[in-house]
Amino acid sequence: MIKGMTVGKVLLIGVVCALLYSACSSDFLNVKVQGQENTLVDPNLATKLVTGVYNTLLQGDSWGNGDVHGFAYISATDIMSDDADKGSFAADQAPTAGDIDNFTLTSGNTFALSLWLGHYNSIGAANQALAQLDLSKLDTATKSQLKGELRFLRGYLYFNLVRMFGDVPLPLRVPVNSADAQSDSSFNYRSPKSKVYKSIVKDLEFAIIHLPKVPVSIDGRTGHASKGAAQAMLAKVYMYMEDWPNTLAMSNAVITSGLYSLLPDYAMLFRQAGANSIESIFEIQTGLFNHANLGVPNYTVSQGPRVGGLGGWDDLGWGFCDPTSSLVSAYESGDLRKAATIIFIDNSGTHHGTFLWDGVRIPSSDSIQNLRYNYKAYTSLSEETHSPGSDKDRPKNIPILRFAEVLLINSEAAFHEGGDALTPLNKVRLRAGLKPRVGVTIDSIWNERRVELAMEHDRFWDIVRQGRAAQIMQAHGKSFVAGKHELLPIPVTQIQLSGGKLTQNNGY
Repeated sequence: MIKGMTVGKVLLIGVVCALLYSACSSDFLNVKVQGQENTLVDPNLATKLVTGVYNTLLQGDSWGNGDVHGFAYISATDIMSDDADKGSFAADQAPTAGDIDNFTLTSGNTFALSLWLGHYNSIGAANQALAQLDLSKLDTATKSQLKGELRFLRGYLYFNLVRMFGDVPLPLRVPVNSADAQSDSSFNYRSPKSKVYKSIVKDLEFAIIHLPKVPVSIDGRTGHASKGAAQAMLAKVYMYMEDWPNTLAMSNAVITSGLYSLLPDYAMLFRQAGANSIESIFEIQTGLFNHANLGVPNYTVSQGPRVGGLGGWDDLGWGFCDPTSSLVSAYESGDLRKAATIIFIDNSGTHHGTFLWDGVRIPSSDSIQNLRYNYKAYTSLSEETHSPGSDKDRPKNIPILRFAEVLLINSEAAFHEGGDALTPLNKVRLRAGLKPRVGVTIDSIWNERRVELAMEHDRFWDIVRQGRAAQIMQAHGKSFVAGKHELLPIPVTQIQLSGGKLTQNNGY
């Protein structure tokens, strides 16, 4: 659990004591930056602080304390889109995930608050670590790399925030005291989206300069950001900014680096054996990254197939985030990604059940609450390493950037710039078992993004940036209001804590 703190009416965004951790099983999370404990006294503190910031990405308390990649994140990305419905039963999490799914949420939505708090907890931790690095006696090269990692992470966190909330506060430092925090507008007022994007670009440009091409583990752990990760993230950011020349240049830099390629077996990407593969550019590390029992709380269990009807089996989770018939119909005949993305529950009446890749059998539909589940969120009971007692919420890496997405970003940029959009697109299609296209349209590129990245938490943000959210979600039967529901509401508690300095998004 990561706790943010308030100073007077300063926003509850973890800017002062963002690294006060509790209830954590790993020593390097229990890092204090008070009194005599600092990087001048402890030369190892700087690397501990950086590792601690990576671990803030594991926040998954969706009910108020902080979520970055947990159930609230799933709700505000996949469930909010046309790729998935809330699932479970109607009343289950109706005021939280249900209101997000149906676009009936208000500024008091707990999941929106948890996402706000979780991301600012992480940003506060990154700012605190950057401040401590300035005091450290590490050599210049090591210090620059660690700063590059922190600014990559901060850029990614602000990228999520600006996509979720639009204009947001933009603290880039630790306040000296309460008066400093109250007097600096970056802590109390929303910065324009354009300014937030400029800051993200600046952070990622710094990371590109100072990060190594191949991730170098200073603390002996896998999963550190690299130059390629910063380039890929910046290419994606430029795509959202519709800066197509820079999108093309940055995605080309990743492609021509020769460091990444498509993993031949698409399904393997979402199993433990496929973690940190040749296709992986950046992913949230769990399990063996630092502690065998450490993962994103509520990520796997919230999406596991749930008992229903006749029951009589030991189910795998809560049954949320169920792929829609719209997503099913988006796949072309013969697309290998369909079976790797969706668990189809046997509804034939033969009671054959559904056998997963590891031999686990899920009963037929008379014992299951819903008919489809997210296969990419499944972690094997029998074939993958997990800790005893955590069978329903096992650690699982979460892909954030894959080489396949860079190819599709490159294709979209090339389409706008009059370049070769077919070659990168067809590389992705070939791996999926599909025939190459002979021509390309923007719709074909967008559909390829949908089926390649389905259930990987990008779909809603994609249709918003494409200007199609209202059309698609209204056709999906949702109460989507154009000009309002492209963004989440600013949490009402944060407006109150700011003394009214924070303004609300349109329509809420």
